[in-house]
Amino acid sequence: MNWMVNGHNIIEIVVVTFLTSFLLVPVSKKLANHVGAMDIPNERKIHKVPIPRLGGLAVFGSFLLGYILYGEVTTQMLSILIGSFLIVLVGIFDDIKPIRALYKFIVQVIAALIVVIYGHVYFTEITFLGLRIELNLFMSYFLSTFFILAISNAINFIDGMDGLSSGVSSIYFLTIAVIALILNRLGGLDIVLSLIMLGATLGFLVYNFPPAKIFIGDSGSVFLGFIIAIIALLGYKVATITSLVIPITILAIPVFDTVFAILRRLIKHKSIAEADKEHFHHQLLKLKFSPRVSILIIYLVTIIFSVISILYVVGDSRDVIVLYLVAMLLVLFVVLKTDILYDHKKKK
Repeated sequence: MNWMVNGHNIIEIVVVTFLTSFLLVPVSKKLANHVGAMDIPNERKIHKVPIPRLGGLAVFGSFLLGYILYGEVTTQMLSILIGSFLIVLVGIFDDIKPIRALYKFIVQVIAALIVVIYGHVYFTEITFLGLRIELNLFMSYFLSTFFILAISNAINFIDGMDGLSSGVSSIYFLTIAVIALILNRLGGLDIVLSLIMLGATLGFLVYNFPPAKIFIGDSGSVFLGFIIAIIALLGYKVATITSLVIPITILAIPVFDTVFAILRRLIKHKSIAEADKEHFHHQLLKLKFSPRVSILIIYLVTIIFSVISILYVVGDSRDVIVLYLVAMLLVLFVVLKTDILYDHKKKK
């Protein structure tokens, strides 16, 4: 089995980016304290004391060093660097002093369009049940931009608990790397990014696992989702049901949680941007699980979906789809038994 990427051992890539992120987190923490980028507790928050929230800087710094050491200069990579810089920059300002959601969204759209148009990272066609639909340039740009925005905000949406967004993202990056090893295709940009980001997020997770000493903040959570979406697009440029099963399956928890959050707020006639305490991790806490046990349960569910994705690659896709449907039904069962979608009021 080939363990080399661009002439470098994959273990080396992960270890170097891990150590870089690990060493940069204390620097990010001091900077957050200095500029006042603190997450202050309130009735919606789980933590009880102010926590620094510029952890995304450490992850982004590790990502940059990883690219310098192990990446190649290409138009695609330059577009990703520019888009990522915009995402992280607006996130830093938001972590220091909250910015209106509209302004943040506009920057996200610009960043996504840079990757899609300048970097040529987009879907080219869609196939479904034997049908093949070639997309014109406008639809390719539109669907790919929507996909990047959706995944970026899905990861940001779930970032409400110690170790959640960074842990789930780490599992995603690891799963993509394992699939690449199995398929013996370690040369693609998507794999290089996955390995770099795996080390970067794991190094940060050391400080972010409950009880967290620092939060990743908007500067990091949106960035994680941004890179995850780009990796998915790079690996699956033709949008088939089978090709999109893998990234969507791995991200089942953030995708479901985001969809249900939107539906829940619409049912309650609230803005979809209005925060609440009914996310998946909040339901686990309501069931009297500790924060650490709750996050481990979410990791376990994510790992189960990741294993299903790996089996999909190496096994009979029809049998694996059945496993996926069973797992999805179990998640839906949990949804119906909790307050994720609507309040269960006991009748007197």
